[in-house]
Amino acid sequence: MRPGEYLALQWKDVDHISGAVAVRRALAQSAEGSWKFEEPKTARSRRSIPLPPSVIKALHSHRRRQAVEILAAGPGYTNHDLVFAAENGSPLAIRNLVRRHFKPILKAAGLPSSFRLYDLRHSCATLLLSAGENPKIVAERLGHASVTMTLDVYSHVLPDMQRAATEKLEAMLFGGRPV
Repeated sequence: MRPGEYLALQWKDVDHISGAVAVRRALAQSAEGSWKFEEPKTARSRRSIPLPPSVIKALHSHRRRQAVEILAAGPGYTNHDLVFAAENGSPLAIRNLVRRHFKPILKAAGLPSSFRLYDLRHSCATLLLSAGENPKIVAERLGHASVTMTLDVYSHVLPDMQRAATEKLEAMLFGGRPV
């Protein structure tokens, strides 16, 4: 998801039974800190994304912790039903999210501090394409307007896919085994 999409994610968008989230809106934040919900970037950005069971489990735990925090905050909490909310219930500011949470996670993981939130999206697409996932499926997951856009953006992954395809063709046509 794009950062604006997951920051706008509400609990009503999380289907715990099917294990998917629905992208229905994006969060727009001004430089002054005001925010509003808006339509996602493109029509195809409105989508359902299946999540791995471990992520659904983590969301369950997060919701329990958040419920405790909401009770502790009392009337100072304005509930916008956000999955990722600030202590007062408002959306998280990206600057704060990066500084307080993301940068420490990068450091603990030994990753460069130049890694951006948006790079998580790129990493997901690159990993899926490298694993041989159908580009159409990756495009749908990313909410791209077309598979052409996905292939243009992630063309750096294609040379390895071309080699793998050549090896498969060799095996199918000439009985050789993939190298």
